[in-house]
Amino acid sequence: MKLCRRCVKLCKGFAQIRVLAYILQALNLFAPASDEALTGHCTFWKHPMPNILLVEDDTALAELIASYLERNGYSVSVIGRGDHVRERARLNPPDLVILDLMLPGLDGLQVCRLLRADSASLPILMLTARDDSHDQVLGLEMGADDYVTKPCEPRVLLARVRTLLRRSSLSEPQTANDRILMGNLCIDLSERTVTWREQLVELSSGEYNLLVVLARHAGEVLSRDQILQRLRGIEFNGTDRSVDVAISKLRRKFDDHAGEARKIKTVWGKGYLFSRSEWEC
Repeated sequence: MKLCRRCVKLCKGFAQIRVLAYILQALNLFAPASDEALTGHCTFWKHPMPNILLVEDDTALAELIASYLERNGYSVSVIGRGDHVRERARLNPPDLVILDLMLPGLDGLQVCRLLRADSASLPILMLTARDDSHDQVLGLEMGADDYVTKPCEPRVLLARVRTLLRRSSLSEPQTANDRILMGNLCIDLSERTVTWREQLVELSSGEYNLLVVLARHAGEVLSRDQILQRLRGIEFNGTDRSVDVAISKLRRKFDDHAGEARKIKTVWGKGYLFSRSEWEC
């Protein structure tokens, strides 16, 4: 501790605070030098570091992403082959997976489907080619919760990671009696489970989060922009298909056919309406 006091006295100014952050990191007293730490706002670790599994065969890109996330408080493991991911995730379950589409051994879409079969709640963030809506829609259909286009802005990637983890059961436990009940639908917020007609419904993390947003605003018309703001804190850019894809998947799981959807209605030109009365059926 005497050494730390001397360091504090000597460190003046931004550059010296940066050096101090790295010294304290080496002494295991503070979190790694994150964006906050490098601006002089160091914080003690209060929780175990979330474990992220990064699946990317581009070694240089993987090192950059892993280094950035580690500096911001995450433990990152890197795998470069798709056919090794499922076994690795089973042996050491990650808190979140960042998954590239183009991989040797097994492509990202197949890996996503396998991971989703093993866990309905595991957050999966896909890396897709810029403006390739086909890959984006396919990834969401296979069970991904969100996607980031490459080349990705590090801060955007970090924001998406934080949002997915914040909305997962890992970082947002609810009270034991916190439930949403609507007719034959029961959403247990503490267990992150959904039952309908007394049957458990398997939902991905993204589908679950969307259902909660809609149910909490039952009887209101929510635009895509409002839904994305509540899910990810971002605005609708006019091309993002993630909401439409997730709505379609929810409808199929609750026998709410798109042509005559009653439970989750499309209000043309405005958005989506979660109907209270239709869940009695």
